[in-house]
Amino acid sequence: MQISANELKTKGVSAITSRLGRAKEAIITVRGKERYVVMDMEQYNYLRECELEAALNQAKADLEAGRFVTESVGDHIKRVTHDL
Repeated sequence: MQISANELKTKGVSAITSRLGRAKEAIITVRGKERYVVMDMEQYNYLRECELEAALNQAKADLEAGRFVTESVGDHIKRVTHDL
């Protein structure tokens, strides 16, 4: 479902509410190009939870595969700031 920036300007939040009643997300277009996505908080929280679960699974896989470094705090700071 798409909402033009002009429609959003004239109808406000009611344009978003109307679209989200029929779909989980609404795309806001600006000059005909898709620019933003809006969703209700329930959908946002669901996607955020999925993102966090994926990060946790990646961290577990890295640990199991030995892709980690054990070092002191000082050595860690030197390593992560080396290219800054």
